[in-house]
Amino acid sequence: MPQKLELRKEQLLSDLHSARLALLAAAAAVPARRRNDVFLGTWSIKDLVAHLVGWDLANLEGAQALLARRLPAFYARRDRDWAGLNAEFVARYRRNHYTALSAEARRAHRTLLKFLLTVPAEEFDRDGGVRFRGVRVTIARLLASETQDEQEHCRQVEEFVARIT
Repeated sequence: MPQKLELRKEQLLSDLHSARLALLAAAAAVPARRRNDVFLGTWSIKDLVAHLVGWDLANLEGAQALLARRLPAFYARRDRDWAGLNAEFVARYRRNHYTALSAEARRAHRTLLKFLLTVPAEEFDRDGGVRFRGVRVTIARLLASETQDEQEHCRQVEEFVARIT
């Protein structure tokens, strides 16, 4: 059983990291002169990357809260599609210089992964009694959600690149 849990943890972290690398590669393919163009609702590439920084840091706090058997604080900000929290992340982490923004996204991601590597595998899916609207909240679910979000954003960025090149 412990080996199965370790493999699940490794897969979750690998999937998250792969999704991030793919998304940042797709974002880097956007010509510099087009990185401020709105292409996704109200977001530009720079806004999208800023949102990544925010979610890495939120999920770091979230994982720490779940280990303490508490609901992550960001759930208090839950609204439709996390729009309010995402807007806050964009306002807080967006930079005009794309290289600095991309570096910050890589740094935040490394920080999250470095912490998660220290978390015992059995904690990823553990039911610590934490619920949001009746749904069990786990570290694995936070990571799977972030991975899915980044995969979807990668597809959206690739479509944008295809339209403008």
